[in-house]
Amino acid sequence: MTEHPTSYERPQPGADPAEARGALLHTPQPQLQTQGQPQPCPRGGTALPAQARAGETPSGPGTSTSEEHSVNGPEHAQPTSAEPDPHRPRPAPDGIPPQPGAEPERVASAQERRTGRGLPPGRPMPMRRDGDRLRFVGAATRRIARGIDLDEIVMGLCRATVPTFSDAILVYLRDPLPVGDERPVGPVVLRLRRTDRIPEERDGEGFPPLPVPDPDPADIGLAALTAELCEVRPGGALNEVLRGVRPVFADTPAARSALPELLGEGNDSLVPGAQHAILAPLRGRRRVIGAALFLRRPERLAFEADDLLVAAQLATHSALGIDKAVLYGREAYIADELQRTMLPENLPSATGVRLASRYLPAAETARVGGDWYDAIPLPGSRVALVVGDVMGHSMTSAAIMGQLRTTAQTLAGLDLPPQEVLHHLDEQAQRLGSDRMATCLYAVYDPVSHRITIANAGHPPPVLLHLGGHAEVLRVPAGAPIGVGGVDFEAVELDAPAGATLLLYTDGLVESRLRDVWTGIEQLREKLAATAQLTGPDHPPPLEALCDEVLDMLGPGDRDDDIALLAARFDGIAPSDVAYWFLEPEDAAPGRARRLARRALARWGLEELTDSVELLVSEVVTNAVRYASRPVTLRLLRTDVLRCEVGDDVPQLPRLRQARATDEGGRGLYLVNRLARRWGATRLSTGKVVWFELNR
Repeated sequence: MTEHPTSYERPQPGADPAEARGALLHTPQPQLQTQGQPQPCPRGGTALPAQARAGETPSGPGTSTSEEHSVNGPEHAQPTSAEPDPHRPRPAPDGIPPQPGAEPERVASAQERRTGRGLPPGRPMPMRRDGDRLRFVGAATRRIARGIDLDEIVMGLCRATVPTFSDAILVYLRDPLPVGDERPVGPVVLRLRRTDRIPEERDGEGFPPLPVPDPDPADIGLAALTAELCEVRPGGALNEVLRGVRPVFADTPAARSALPELLGEGNDSLVPGAQHAILAPLRGRRRVIGAALFLRRPERLAFEADDLLVAAQLATHSALGIDKAVLYGREAYIADELQRTMLPENLPSATGVRLASRYLPAAETARVGGDWYDAIPLPGSRVALVVGDVMGHSMTSAAIMGQLRTTAQTLAGLDLPPQEVLHHLDEQAQRLGSDRMATCLYAVYDPVSHRITIANAGHPPPVLLHLGGHAEVLRVPAGAPIGVGGVDFEAVELDAPAGATLLLYTDGLVESRLRDVWTGIEQLREKLAATAQLTGPDHPPPLEALCDEVLDMLGPGDRDDDIALLAARFDGIAPSDVAYWFLEPEDAAPGRARRLARRALARWGLEELTDSVELLVSEVVTNAVRYASRPVTLRLLRTDVLRCEVGDDVPQLPRLRQARATDEGGRGLYLVNRLARRWGATRLSTGKVVWFELNR
């Protein structure tokens, strides 16, 4: 198999181009040859004429230099022509002086490509050859394509252009940028997004510093070209240039009329003339979204006609990249908003329990998923703790998660047992589709009885951290995931002692490609126990700090899935702070309720609330016994507030209404609404509960 050279090194004269690596690695031995006689090739055939050395002349009229005729000569050598192509003006190579050596040649070439200074008369300007332009466009477009957001793409255009192609650049973009197929309303406004210029100090690659621009209008002063906003007038010169799409030199009539509108009145005089500036519209998929102005200093050689093609390529790639960045930004915004609205913005303030939560997406590029958590207040000062995980982490998973979370909140409002909630969630998932699978754990905590009831649907088991620092994985029947159908769910009731912390989580916290789920659960248990040891046996760790410590157990390769975390610290309500009675549904019940409430308040030292509590309890109990057929319950809870709950067996909820002047009743709830801090009514499976709270 023949190996061909792939680098940009020049083939050496006298080597056989067909020989493997011969054009690059073999150095021919100097041999004598007669005038005009070709030199024999080592492998047969006829070799190309030898190149004359620097300072020598060919030995005969039939001999020519390899700079002019050799296919193995310099990469961009051009044949001599009597009349050069008028469309591709190139300096004649005859004026290039011979160079004394190869190393100084490379140094001089590097400096000249950067600055264009110190060039002998007739020496080609940087990128005066097609190969230079192609290599530059390839490198520049790769740099622009590396950007994923708007700022990265614009910066990539500036850094790729300055100083290789131009000395300075100004990038204007529409404000606001149109997204996709939407049609902006109002006038087209361009905003100066970014400027860049050659740095004054020497950079790391060694090109010499440029002098600081003076206020001379012939020089480029970016500080003066700072018209931040520009309104494109319909039918104006700038509008015509942008509609033309193609880059134009700044000295053309159209550009000369458009620059004052773009840069501001008076600033267009700072743009050098004689083809030292190019105005390039930035056109995306549907419309022009901005413009770029490429500038060269007056002492540099001017742009050529071929440089317009380079500017067009840069503008096209940048505009398409900006279009995609805007679309990506809109999708990311929609995903963030969807995820934010699907998850609770703030956890509720429940009686007898403190809550903390965390949510981490699978990756920055996939910021939505099917993991969710929730805390739902229930009647009787209870709270429902929910955590779930829909398969996948996409927009579809997030949408299904939102529907299941809404369903769980609705079922929780009916005060159904945990196993019944999971059963109805399973039916809802089947109605959404045959492949809608999810895991869920639903727990109800009662701060009065210090008990918790848990039902599981294929979810990882919770971990309970006791006050002394002991952490245990609760034994909860796993059950089948939601969406399987035809399965029963089982609930267990466990102790929830005061000071203990229950941790609910999704499998992204404990499972990854580096460890299985049970290994991760054991590591989580050990992490909780170690964290509790730091605060001592009598003080539980702070809840927020505990969540942060749990997330610190994640390693670099452990973020394969979303992570939802819900921590609940059980404070409970002491029995001495609870008063509970049963009242028969009779006319004497309101009077008995007032006496019981007065005694409880006196025992708690809350006599200042006696009048308000007696009035409100009397009104609520009166409404309950009017329609109830079974005993009415009355409960008072002393926490940070005083809470009163009245329950009966009638499912109809009371509604607040404005009583007319002739009505004999209907003012009880109006008094409750005016005097209570908060109040509400919740339907139960056996009736309803009406409650109100007063500040202590």
